[in-house]
Amino acid sequence: MPTTDPVLQAIDLHKSYGHRSVLSGVEFELRPGELLGIIGENGAGKSTLLQILAGVLRADRGEVVHRGSLGYCPQRIVVNDDLTVGQHLRYFQSAYRMPDLTRAWQLLDRLALTPYRTIRAGALSGGTRQKLNLVLALMHDPDVVLMDEPYQGFDWENYLAFWQLAGQLRDEGRSVLVISHIAHDTERFDRLYRLEAGKVTAVRSELEVVAS
Repeated sequence: MPTTDPVLQAIDLHKSYGHRSVLSGVEFELRPGELLGIIGENGAGKSTLLQILAGVLRADRGEVVHRGSLGYCPQRIVVNDDLTVGQHLRYFQSAYRMPDLTRAWQLLDRLALTPYRTIRAGALSGGTRQKLNLVLALMHDPDVVLMDEPYQGFDWENYLAFWQLAGQLRDEGRSVLVISHIAHDTERFDRLYRLEAGKVTAVRSELEVVAS
């Protein structure tokens, strides 16, 4: 019988920069096979929260508990302009200690990146670089996926392709957390939270999103 225990928990997370408090007691959990959204205004602390969840940044107080492997797609694109798309995959294959690139090639096809395999990242458009950023976060087939504004720079077709991929990950039993300032397509999430004044609160209806 599948477990319903959370795959990730944020417990009383606090973070300040100098005298500015960004997170002040954030608590929530991500469940198995769930697509969870956290929305908030620019400057609300969304990227800070995701960096803490991914282990990139240390909280001043509180704890993050997770099980399974993590995939992290930051808002800042992590690609190297001098490397081709294919070279990025081989570099991350080594970092992830993957036996082959089968999953990575599948993701390239899914996101229409295959024609760019031999192109240097510096020659790619912003949206195409963001797609590569996403592939690098997903290519090791993580159990828990953390994404910060993952569709930034996408055109409408790629935006829809992203949501199809996110839904597929969820249907395959992966747990996906998407953080964004955009409150569109809220019905795509299984649950939705808002980050405001340093805390997260559950959004119970689309009317709450519209009214914000």
